[in-house]
Amino acid sequence: MHAITIPEPGGPEALVWAEVPDPVPGEGEVLVEVVASAVNRADIMQRQGFYNPPPGASPYPGLECSGRIAELGPGVSGWAVGDEVCALLAGGGYAEKVAVPAGQLLPLPKGVDLRQAASLPEVTCTVWSNVFMIAHLRPGETLLVHGGSSGIGTMAIQLAKAVGAKVAVTAGTKEKLDYCAELGADILINYREQDFVAEIAQATNGAGADVILDNMGAKYLDRNVKALAVNGRLAIIGLQGGVKGELNIGALLGKRGAITATSLRARPLDEKAAIVAAVREHVWPLVAAGHVRPVVDREVPVNDAAAAHRLVEESGHIGKVLLVVP
Repeated sequence: MHAITIPEPGGPEALVWAEVPDPVPGEGEVLVEVVASAVNRADIMQRQGFYNPPPGASPYPGLECSGRIAELGPGVSGWAVGDEVCALLAGGGYAEKVAVPAGQLLPLPKGVDLRQAASLPEVTCTVWSNVFMIAHLRPGETLLVHGGSSGIGTMAIQLAKAVGAKVAVTAGTKEKLDYCAELGADILINYREQDFVAEIAQATNGAGADVILDNMGAKYLDRNVKALAVNGRLAIIGLQGGVKGELNIGALLGKRGAITATSLRARPLDEKAAIVAAVREHVWPLVAAGHVRPVVDREVPVNDAAAAHRLVEESGHIGKVLLVVP
């Protein structure tokens, strides 16, 4: 088969479409013939040499895919060859085939094109696990989403609105904020021109955000704590703004706040399977009913993954950029 390899870390040109050995499904795994994958920030970090796959995972980038089951490994039940699926991966999505633990498979959602389904596993699992399973967003509460027009952001808006929450977003252009509004966002903040702490305070009559989903890390840490409501929960899922920040513990104590930081890729298989099962139970019915949909900016051939990486690095997209297998 062919896959995107990274012979040496570097810029987008480091991504090389090359012939590699076919994966073989092990105990509890299935082999999926990939139709599409999607670009995530973690893929860019891996290309740059900053985010290696966990032990035993495929060395190729790609944390999600859609496709058809080609082979069942030992001990797999409940799935059949030919089933159309999408999957959460620890790596290997930028390829023609990938071996996937059966617990990380999801059936094709009703009403969703097979290619576009590749945009769903990573965002749905990230948002559901952080915003709902950990931060316990409730109806009537306010969720602040940084990077509202990203793949994570567009999914967070839709899921929060589906459960009856109020949603605030930050984004850097009017076009992106307008799109967030179309998805249901209530409070629109241009981070280039406005102070999100002040805007959240004004929009909530000084109460603040009950839950903040943050992709920036250190750069926003102090301001995120200031923007939290009493009993607020800050969920950090990205480090685009750095890894080391100063935390005012007194301010956090005053808010009776909580900070969590998670990633999906290196979690144990049973934890990932539990998240995938929760997504299938709670999110897939919302997709089937049309309350939640994939947001795909464009499709790029996987052998031109470099172009897709450039687009994402420039933040020149809304939602997800797909990589389609020729």
